[in-house]
Amino acid sequence: MCDEPAETTEKIPSESDFRPQFGNRFLTKEDDVFTHNAWDNVEWDANQEAEALAAVQKNSTKKMTEEDQIKFENEADKFWDSFYNIHQNRFFKDRHWLFTEFPELAPKDGSTEARQIFELGCGVGNTILPILKYSQEPNLKVYGCDFSAKAIEIFRENPEFDEKRCQVFVMDATAEEWQVPFAKESLDIIVLIFVLSAINPDKMQIVAENCFKFLKPGGLVLFRDYGRYDLAQLRFKAGKCLQENFYVRGDGTRVYFFEQQELKDLFCGMGFVEEQNVVDRRLQVNRGRMLKMYRVWIQKKFRKPIN
Repeated sequence: MCDEPAETTEKIPSESDFRPQFGNRFLTKEDDVFTHNAWDNVEWDANQEAEALAAVQKNSTKKMTEEDQIKFENEADKFWDSFYNIHQNRFFKDRHWLFTEFPELAPKDGSTEARQIFELGCGVGNTILPILKYSQEPNLKVYGCDFSAKAIEIFRENPEFDEKRCQVFVMDATAEEWQVPFAKESLDIIVLIFVLSAINPDKMQIVAENCFKFLKPGGLVLFRDYGRYDLAQLRFKAGKCLQENFYVRGDGTRVYFFEQQELKDLFCGMGFVEEQNVVDRRLQVNRGRMLKMYRVWIQKKFRKPIN
């Protein structure tokens, strides 16, 4: 489960649409806004925050019925299978920003130390395939799971899939007991990129607990996901809200929009130590239509203490 289906006919640029190296283009003069496609670390003023809050209040006033909430919960795997049946692997692009933001995934020194990386919600391999391609570690083993059997099927059929270094499987990350091909306290890194947002908020604690169980002491969680007031949240129409900040897209898949503090409370409550806490506010523009589009993502790193 990764990335977002388009909610409207106007394509919302995804986190994978950026140039390979980003983070260094800042808007200092408003007159320059349409000279580039994207600007980094754009500050919001009080009026913009108020407008975003008003939009969210408007689209979340009417909640879906309990019957509908149960339907989207119980049939979540069917909606994701349908999504991948439609898009296959054509919807996605390589995450060129991956190693800029998370260099831990492919150290340049090519260490011979045996490491194990596990990605929850691996989808069709947007994170794992670049790791397999660029990692110079001879003893690296990468695991991935996804709720969608179709996604795993597509992933395995990719010519770049390396079954000697990688193992992928279908799993519901919200299960109390993970059925996985590795032992507890055996993983060096767990990757959560645009996956926790697809999970019912009532079950996110289960995911955090299991991450803690399976990471080695000193192991790391790498997290990136949707932040509160992201453009995608503001574009939802009334009647699509399941609960606060949790919505159903037009294709039946679900998405939650996070605040920094709630993520810290979730993972640190399990015993993790927060090492990175970043809000990535990106202004993307459609220069042809003179449109401004504000994206908000949260990026965090949590480490399991050694002692």
